[in-house]
Amino acid sequence: MRVTAVESTVLASVGYEEGRGLLQLEFCGRAIYQYFGVPAAVYQALLGAPSKGSYFNQTIRGRFPVCLISALKTDSPDAAMLIGTAEGR
Repeated sequence: MRVTAVESTVLASVGYEEGRGLLQLEFCGRAIYQYFGVPAAVYQALLGAPSKGSYFNQTIRGRFPVCLISALKTDSPDAAMLIGTAEGR
């Protein structure tokens, strides 16, 4: 999987495996999620989006099966914001 660091207040890095449609998102609080069945066009559009967080919320969140890969540190100052963003709470 190729992982790319991105400039975003929400996301730290984005990775993608085209053959599997696997999108991996590392949030700024270091939680890592994998989304399944994501078309390559969605990945490319995320990389090119002026606001990665807005694109994530509008196009990815709640639309693809997801798995938490690495847990968020709850003592992080961004924990509450990222839990709400990443998990839809």
